Amino acid sequence: MTRRPRATPLLLLGACLALGACSTTLAPAPPSAPAVPDAWRQAGGQQPVHAGWWRAYGDDTLNALIAEALANNHDLRMASARLAEARALAEAQAGAQWPSLDLAAGGSRARAISDVSLKPYLSTGHQELFQAAYEVDLSGRIAAALNAAEANAQASAAMRDSVQLSLTATVASTYLSLLQLDAQLALTRQTMASRQASLQLTRQREHSGHASALESAQAEAEWRNTALVEPQLLQAIQRQEATLNLLLARLPGPIKRGRPLAAWVARGLPAAGLPSELLRRRPDLAAAELQLVAADAQLAASRAALLPSLRLTASLGRTGASVLHGDPFTIWSVGGSVLAPLFNGGRLRAQVRASDARREQALTAYEHATLAAFEEVDTLLDSYALVRQQLEQAAGQQQALAEALRIAQRRRAAGYASYLDELVAQRGLFAAQQGALQYQAALLQGEVALYRALGGGWDDGTHRPPAAP
Repeated sequence: MTRRPRATPLLLLGACLALGACSTTLAPAPPSAPAVPDAWRQAGGQQPVHAGWWRAYGDDTLNALIAEALANNHDLRMASARLAEARALAEAQAGAQWPSLDLAAGGSRARAISDVSLKPYLSTGHQELFQAAYEVDLSGRIAAALNAAEANAQASAAMRDSVQLSLTATVASTYLSLLQLDAQLALTRQTMASRQASLQLTRQREHSGHASALESAQAEAEWRNTALVEPQLLQAIQRQEATLNLLLARLPGPIKRGRPLAAWVARGLPAAGLPSELLRRRPDLAAAELQLVAADAQLAASRAALLPSLRLTASLGRTGASVLHGDPFTIWSVGGSVLAPLFNGGRLRAQVRASDARREQALTAYEHATLAAFEEVDTLLDSYALVRQQLEQAAGQQQALAEALRIAQRRRAAGYASYLDELVAQRGLFAAQQGALQYQAALLQGEVALYRALGGGWDDGTHRPPAAP
């Protein structure tokens, strides 16, 4: 009898490999470099942007508040936890590159009937076995998945740094807003005292016949109008303190103040550098780029899942039973298997399409983040120059209105002007003083915003995309 050749396994293996080769698709195309403006519309200054930029203002209270926020802020703690999770997932994925080694051990005791004597007997058995397995990464799926996990971990690190940068800037800006409200409250109370004295003087003049009841009513209305501002400012101060306490993860309560707003000096525009340098200065842009790298690697892993996989196995151990002679016996095995996906209801190809869609999302997010960053820096540079001009004009306006008020008061005392002239001058001076405080705070907050928008001295040396396999 002629035996048929055993070519079926070889033919099946060849068919699997051929089908896998047909499933091969092109690698994802690398993203094109984002469009970068040639220069900023408004040139930057000379102040270098260093980590710890807020210390240059010399306010110990602000330094302490930022240190407390960095230690306790909930958003930063969550970002750190997400980073720890991403790093752990990357370590877990790295383990897939190595062989696995397991130990299996078991024992049994049974009562059975002998086939020879037809009598019952007791049997005790045991087995100890080391099992090893290793998947050969022929398609690059494991390496691509590892690259994706590592890029996600690096993106999480950059996002943590972005949260930290945003936190320091938000604490500084909120603290400056609080100092601005304090200055406005002090100015309001000073103006209230001045207008109350003016009201008393007007009433005295009314009693002596040198002023009318209308002037007294106008003076009282103006004093009460100024008094209405005080509770509004106190409420705003309370809200600002609540915001700062939340950033510090504190219970509600007052916030310690350092130097008043008048003692703060603007440092000038920070060095903006070239627009192209911004891509490496901001952690949020680095995170967006790394997320795109991770999406690319995940797409490659999804495509590689369409290809056959090769798995090698080996085992070594011993087994024994009380009914066997020469117990225990050494046992071993060595083998390999090829697994090629033939039909899975379109699941693997759907995963490829999903990965491709996620890559498109990451690419769009990166492009949007870069454009938004360029727009933010360009706008802040322009705004800073305009606010500085407004502050200079406000200072001149304040001096002119203060002189107008002195003239109106002298003319009224000499009988050449009515209280209405003095009232108009008072209102103008109070509004100008409030405006000057707002512009001073806006100038300082513009510097803070620029330090944040320019990266706050962040170093991207530890957050680069992994090298391509």
